[in-house]
Amino acid sequence: MLPSKRSAGADGGQPKRLKVGESPPPVAAASNGSRNGAPPEIDEDLHSRQLAVYGRETMRRLFASDVLVSGLNGLGAEIAKNLALAGVRSVTVHDVKDVDMWDLSGNFFLSEQDIGKNRALACVSKLQELNNAVLVSALTEELTKEHLSKFQAVVFTDISLDKAYEFDDYCHSHQPPISFIKAEVCGLFGSVFCDFGPEFTVLDVDGEDPHTGIIASISNDSPAMVSCVDDERLEFQDGDLVVFSEVQGMAELNDGKPRKVKNARPFSFSIEEDTGSYGVYTKGGIVTQVKEPKLLHFKSLRDAMKDPGDFLLSDFSKFERSPVIHLAFQALDNFRKEHGRYPTAGCEQDAQCFLKFAADINEASIDFKLEKIDEKLLRHFSSGSRAVLNPMAAMFGGIVGQEVVKACSGKFHPLYQFFYFDSVESLPTYQLDPQDLKPSNSRYDAQISVFGSKLQKKLQDANIFIVGSGALGCEFLKNLALMGVSCSSKSKLTITDDDVIEKSNLSRQFLFRDWNIGQAKSTVAAAAARAINPSLQIDALQNRACPDTESVFHDTFWDGLDVVINALDNVNARMYMDMRCLYFQKPLLESGTLGAKCNTQMVIPHLTENYGASRDPPEKQAPMCTVHSFPHNIDHCLTWARSEFEGLLEKTPNEVNSFLSNPTQYAAAMRKAGDAQARELLERVSECLGKERCITFEDCITWARLRFEDYFSNRVKQLTFTFPEDASTSTGTPF
Repeated sequence: MLPSKRSAGADGGQPKRLKVGESPPPVAAASNGSRNGAPPEIDEDLHSRQLAVYGRETMRRLFASDVLVSGLNGLGAEIAKNLALAGVRSVTVHDVKDVDMWDLSGNFFLSEQDIGKNRALACVSKLQELNNAVLVSALTEELTKEHLSKFQAVVFTDISLDKAYEFDDYCHSHQPPISFIKAEVCGLFGSVFCDFGPEFTVLDVDGEDPHTGIIASISNDSPAMVSCVDDERLEFQDGDLVVFSEVQGMAELNDGKPRKVKNARPFSFSIEEDTGSYGVYTKGGIVTQVKEPKLLHFKSLRDAMKDPGDFLLSDFSKFERSPVIHLAFQALDNFRKEHGRYPTAGCEQDAQCFLKFAADINEASIDFKLEKIDEKLLRHFSSGSRAVLNPMAAMFGGIVGQEVVKACSGKFHPLYQFFYFDSVESLPTYQLDPQDLKPSNSRYDAQISVFGSKLQKKLQDANIFIVGSGALGCEFLKNLALMGVSCSSKSKLTITDDDVIEKSNLSRQFLFRDWNIGQAKSTVAAAAARAINPSLQIDALQNRACPDTESVFHDTFWDGLDVVINALDNVNARMYMDMRCLYFQKPLLESGTLGAKCNTQMVIPHLTENYGASRDPPEKQAPMCTVHSFPHNIDHCLTWARSEFEGLLEKTPNEVNSFLSNPTQYAAAMRKAGDAQARELLERVSECLGKERCITFEDCITWARLRFEDYFSNRVKQLTFTFPEDASTSTGTPF
């Protein structure tokens, strides 16, 4: 997400931009808006993607928010990174612990030189680099409830349950309520709890644009039947609220009053209203969906822990697992309170103690007692509970970052209220030896405590190919560097991207900085990943992966790969990479994002279907006759504008340049083609080099002015003359 240009400060100039390592001002002094309460300015070059997803009002609310992140383990670092990129007004990072070797496998801000330093202080300058428009500061003292009053949202990643109760009670009862989020990653298990106060209004539940329809007829009936033009299916559902506008004849419906949809069909629906006494519909009208705010009542953590309600599920094959993990996190809190540490990986004595805590808590439960406890799952939880694994931290960092955005803006429906996730399928299929889980004083000790040293060595020896180094590519590189993938002398990670860094990339491609604009993405990303883990064996290329570069990515190159990762932004490139992986029998990780939506697909030879085996349905396209003759919605108008723009300013100049470069060859090609399209191209070339030829800048202005007159005056007049307002079709209905 994003750095942002902010409005003028108290001195009338731009706010001071902090230098790397310079201490930011106190959070209380932070200000995102301009003087006199004017809304903050939005840098559209930087925030273009986020503006499209959130909208201006949401972003302004985000710019006015101060957030606390307590606990700078790997999860805390990911959350803070995402919030800094999102462009909140300030991020305060809090931690009282010092960096140790275990932190290096989860927190990408840290290096071996930071061991022994306070975790928050070690991260603050690198966090500030991500976005100089966000005020970043560190707190290293013990938190009190008074500290929390300065923030709109607070996030805790390393806190005891008793302390969480205390802080959440304060946030829940505060006026206005402070959004409270508790998140935790323990090995292959993770949790999120959200409490946004007794009453929280979701302004936009799904972030989608309101659906619309163009009315063809409305019956005088009870209930009234509304039919719409049949060139586009309606997206309304039963229960939706809609408003009518520009209806002629039945003007009573233009009162702006929302009406409920029932019996929704592809091109018609009914409304719960008797229109028998209304005027007779004659023509026109637009029906638009009304998106109503939704009021949520959050329970406090203390109450929700006793009565958690329905858990949000991410995998319906694990329907019974969330209650067990809910119990496991409570047992872990009791274990840490009793022993002052986490259970030791592979220790049977600690596992038995952990199981007893879980059994005791379950016995004490009255309404939510589990009939059977999955001991195997709890053993996995206990053994890896100390480790904050980077892939889990990255996933939960994204989820929690988005929840903070929801809390501060009211955009999108928040988690309500517990979310649990596990990835025990990632464990090796063979039995893990407790000796294999023991730490070796390396930066991968946390990972070894979960997967064992054998798998760690396999990761370090892997040969990986990443295609693309944009937003997803940066995240993948960071994750692999922290995991130690391709970090031995036998291995290599190859990344390729033919693109260069632009300003708009800085809002979501976090390995890049403003001084990298114009440089090759893959080269800069590779250098940044090597800074995270100096052992990373990485080779950066600027070649597009396509048939033309198969001399670079040849058979020998493909034969040496272990895994391929796509970080692409178009379907054609994905299809090509899928075809190559299929041919060489290589596993492929495919993924993509669209606004707040995402997808991922793991393609494993002989086990899963490949990417190209299934296709998305084609996007809706308007008929070109409609687009050119009667565009009647925004999609039609945009398609028309793009078509005209390409014809005037791209296709025609290209044809003229082709002719001028070799007139004889061009004329011969046109004669050989001999079709209507060739004739049209020749007419365009002749016109452009003849009566429309521009020699001076003034000629260009004249040409543009005449084009404007033709498009937006003459053609409109001609259309309204041919089809006047009272025109009828052959059947007598209004045109």
